[in-house]
Amino acid sequence: MAKEHNLFPQIPEQIGGIGELAYNLWWGWHPSARMLYKTLSRPEWKESVHNPVKLLRELPVEVFLAAANDPEYTSHYSAIMDRFRSDMEENGGWFSTQYTSSCCLPIAFFSAEYGLHRSLPFYAGGLGFLAGDYLKECSDLNIPLVGVGFMYPEGYILQRIREDGWQLNFDDILDRDSAPITRVLDKDGKQLIIEVPFIQPPIHVAVWKVMVGRIPLYLMDTDISENDPWNRSISSHLYSGDSEQRLRQEIVLGIGGTAMLNVLGIRYSIAHLNEGHPAFVLLERIREKVAENMSYSEASEYVRNTTIFTTHTPVPAGTDIFSYPLMEKYFNGYYSLLGLDRETFFKLGIHPEKPESGFNMTAFALRLSRYHNAVSKRHGEVSRHMWKSLWPDTPETEVPIRYITNGIHVPTWIEPKMEQLLDRYLGKDWKMHHDEPSRWDLIDTIPDEVLWQTHYWLKVKLLNRICENVRTEWANREISSSVVMAEGILLDPSYLTLGFSRRFASYKRADLIFTNLERLKDLINDRWKPIQIIFAGKAHPNDDQGKQILQRVFNYARNSDMGGRIAFVENYDEQLAQYLVHGVDVWLNNPLPPMEACGTSGMKASLNGVPHMSIPDGWWIEGYNGKNGWTFGKEVGENRDKADAEAMYDLLKNTIVPLYYEVDGQGIPHGWVHVMKEAMKSVGPVFSSRRMVKEYVQKFYLEALNHVH
Repeated sequence: MAKEHNLFPQIPEQIGGIGELAYNLWWGWHPSARMLYKTLSRPEWKESVHNPVKLLRELPVEVFLAAANDPEYTSHYSAIMDRFRSDMEENGGWFSTQYTSSCCLPIAFFSAEYGLHRSLPFYAGGLGFLAGDYLKECSDLNIPLVGVGFMYPEGYILQRIREDGWQLNFDDILDRDSAPITRVLDKDGKQLIIEVPFIQPPIHVAVWKVMVGRIPLYLMDTDISENDPWNRSISSHLYSGDSEQRLRQEIVLGIGGTAMLNVLGIRYSIAHLNEGHPAFVLLERIREKVAENMSYSEASEYVRNTTIFTTHTPVPAGTDIFSYPLMEKYFNGYYSLLGLDRETFFKLGIHPEKPESGFNMTAFALRLSRYHNAVSKRHGEVSRHMWKSLWPDTPETEVPIRYITNGIHVPTWIEPKMEQLLDRYLGKDWKMHHDEPSRWDLIDTIPDEVLWQTHYWLKVKLLNRICENVRTEWANREISSSVVMAEGILLDPSYLTLGFSRRFASYKRADLIFTNLERLKDLINDRWKPIQIIFAGKAHPNDDQGKQILQRVFNYARNSDMGGRIAFVENYDEQLAQYLVHGVDVWLNNPLPPMEACGTSGMKASLNGVPHMSIPDGWWIEGYNGKNGWTFGKEVGENRDKADAEAMYDLLKNTIVPLYYEVDGQGIPHGWVHVMKEAMKSVGPVFSSRRMVKEYVQKFYLEALNHVH
C-alpha cells in the first residue's frame, strides 16, 4: 500500500513527531502526551474537544515555531516521543515475553462499534467502550491483534432536548480530515476501495485505519460514490432500525471485513467476535477453506476450533433475528459455495425452541464457534440457561458457555489528578502492575484528607464543566430558563451527589428513584443533609419508551419542587462520561435483574474512588464485598419497582447520607473516605481490562492457536 504524505508540513522538523503521534490514540491514555498539544494552546485544545488532529490543523505556524524554540517544550517532546517509540516496538510486552512461540499470526477482533475517543464517534454504549478498552489493553500487553469495524460518518446521534423534555436526534457528522483516522491507500496513492464478495448489486467499501497504540483498527465506509444511495447509507449510523439494512450492515462487517483483511494481506490465526453482529465472518472463513478443497465438515470444524464468540446479550430479544425470506434474498447464491443446500444452511441459525422466528445470529455464532463466553459470572448462568436447547443432551451447568467478566482500561479511565496521587503513594510504576492486588493495598497509606481533597477538586471540575455546557447552549440556541435549571446550573459541590449515566433503555429504570416523590423530596430538600442527582444518557433513536423515560426525568429536573437538585446533562459522550465517573460521590445503578450482562461504568467510578450503589446484577455480584459500596433490592414479584425504590430510599436515608455528612473539625468524612479506598482497592486490579485480556489469552487464545495450521 502507498504511504500517506506529510499531513502537517507547517510543523518544524524539531517537533515533527507531534503530527505522527496525533494519529495514534496512544495519547488518549497517556496524559503527559496530551500535554504536548494542550500546552500549544489551552483555549484551542478545549475548543477542539481534546482532538490533536483538529488542533494541529487550526493552529497558526507561529505557535509551532515558538514551541520548537522553547527548550522546556522540546525537552518534554523528546521524552514523550522516546517513550512512544519504545512502546511501539514489536518486542516487549507481556504476551511476547510469555508466549513467543505462539505469536505467529494476528488475532482478528471483529466488533460493530468501538469507543475510543470523542473525536471518533463510532460507539453507542458499553459494547463499544468494552471493544475500545480491549484494543488499548492488547496494545499495552503486545497481543498480536488487528481490529475490524465500521467508520460511521454520521456517528450514533447528537442529542438535543426539546423544551418539553423530548429527545431530538441529529446526525453527529464526522469531519474525516480533522479526526485521528487515515485513509488506507492503494498502490496508486488513492484510497483503497474493495468490493464485498458475492453480494448483488455490488457493495463497495473505502478502507480507513486508526492506530490504537500497537493495534491497527481497520474501518469500512460505504458512503462513497461507487455505491448507489441505498448502499451508501449502510455504514451511515450504528444499528439501523431497518431489518434489511441491519442485515446488510452485518454482511459487510463479517464478509466484507474478511475480504478487506485479505486485500490488505493480513493473514490471521483466529477470529474473536464481539457479539453476534459480525458473525457472518464465520461463513466467509468456511467458504475460503472450502475453496481450498476442504469439505464443509472439515472447514467448519477448523473455523469452529479457531473462533471465540463473546455474547453480551442477557435476553433472547437482544439478539438479531432475520427472516428466512430476507436471508434467502442475500444468500441464495452463497450457501452452495459452502457445499450446503438451503435447508442445511438455514438450520445453522435456528433456535430449537423457536424455529419459526428466523435466522438467529447468536444461535448461529454459538454453533460455529468452539469457545464461547459471557461477560460476568451471573451472565454466564443466564446464558447457559438461555441457550441450553442448543445442547439438548448436556446438563445446564455444563453447557459450554464460560464467562470472563469485563474490565476497564485503567490508564484510560483513571483521572490524571488521581493518577498523580497514586503515583505518589503506589509508586510511579504502579500502572505497570495494576492487576496485582497487593500494589493497591498501598492506597491505605494515602492520608484521608489528601484523597478527599483530590475527590472534591474533581467534583468541582465536573460541576464547572456542566455550567460551561449550559452557558454554551444558552449562547448558541437561547434555551429557556427552565431548561437552564434542568441542566444543572444550581448544583452545589458540598452536597452528596449521585450519578446515573447510561443508555436510556427501559430495563435500566432511570426513573426508579422517582417512584415515591415524597420520599425523594425529603432526601433532596433536607435542610442539613441534602442529596442531588445528575442524570445523563441517550435513548436509542427508535426507542420511544426510552425517550419517554428520559422525558420524565428531564421534567422532574425542571420541577421547582426538586429545588434545582436534579440535573439532566445533555448529549452524553465519552468525554462527559469521564467527568461523571471522576466527579460524583456515588454511582447509582438499578437495572431490572438479570438484564445487565455486566456493566462497566461502576467499575470506572470505583477506580476513581466513587463508590457503587447498585442492584445485585452483572459484575456487582462479584465486585461487592460489603465494604466498597452498597447493594439494595431483592428478588420480588409484581411490585419489584416499588420494593426496590423503597430499599433505595432506606439505604440512602439510614446509611449513605449520614456517613457522607459525618465529618471531623476539618470537614473530612473519614468513614466515607474508607469506603472510597476500599472501592479503589477492590475494583482497580480485579476489574481491569488487563486481567480480562490475560484471561482471554489463557482460557481461549492459546488453546485456539493449537488448532491453527
